[in-house]
Amino acid sequence: MFPVPSAHPGSSPPRPDRLAPGYYTAVRVPPEVAALAGKPDTLGPGSPAKVGILDLAFAVRGGRTELVERYQKTPLQIMRPLWIDPAMPGMSHVCLMATGGGIAQADRYRMDFRCGPGTEVHLTTQAATKVFRMEHDYASQRVHLTADAGAYVEYLPDPLIPFKDSRFYQRTEVTVAPGATVVVGDTLTAGRLARGERHAYRVLATDLCVARPDGTLLAIDTLRLVPGSGARGNAVVGPGVLAGHDHVASLFVVTDRAPAAELADALHGALAGLGVLYGVSVLPHDCGAWVRLLDDSPVEVAAAHTAIWDAVRRLLTGHPAPDPRKP
Repeated sequence: MFPVPSAHPGSSPPRPDRLAPGYYTAVRVPPEVAALAGKPDTLGPGSPAKVGILDLAFAVRGGRTELVERYQKTPLQIMRPLWIDPAMPGMSHVCLMATGGGIAQADRYRMDFRCGPGTEVHLTTQAATKVFRMEHDYASQRVHLTADAGAYVEYLPDPLIPFKDSRFYQRTEVTVAPGATVVVGDTLTAGRLARGERHAYRVLATDLCVARPDGTLLAIDTLRLVPGSGARGNAVVGPGVLAGHDHVASLFVVTDRAPAAELADALHGALAGLGVLYGVSVLPHDCGAWVRLLDDSPVEVAAAHTAIWDAVRRLLTGHPAPDPRKP
């Protein structure tokens, strides 16, 4: 754990006890996941190495975005911030890492990203997130992202890969102040396809909630994947979910830098002709747009995701997205 004091001690309210179970334990766990709760025959929730915490705060210092507060608890940690985009040299790029190689049963993770006024932050992961096989209990991850006025924040983790018999719940809460821009993306795969594991996980559930600081709701995206459920046992691969495909990706953009319709048109234009199945729509209150796409090729999905990220960057900042390869 490496706490970094604020640049102005005493200017922020006291932080909660990050090691208290109420801090890192998921709230409102979906019943599909909660039904699997149990006492593992290995290390249980709250045990050493089973609680991963990241709490990062960013502020503008000397004309660029700096990491001004950091708290990390293994197995979650970060690389030092980098400023690697020549088109946006003030943007802080942070790579999120897990030392355990993946998420195991009874793991409880929480990540908080607090992006101050006018900051420019790009958050990504070192590699795909692997959710290992589980025999008891489940794993969960809480993500809280806050963007203050004038901030431009991108949270674009690599794909999530659920192994056979895994049980996982993730809740992402995004708070976007008026005048801020947040780009949030994700990609889910059907499993370890090279090993023949296709929708062999026990349950995969995610919730995304986007709101204003006053609580005004902007978007909710709920995903519940339980292979074998449904009247014909095809609830996961049916037309209403993955439609028989192996990869599903999404991108949500909340901004007032461009009209929602113009943003949606840019997303349409970026995906037209790429051969992936997709849909684009505007968000309520003219606050932005979102897109979801499906395909069987991880290469095509990654290319499509990069294309829409680049389109958003060009429209909202006037600059292209940088090389997506990890530094």
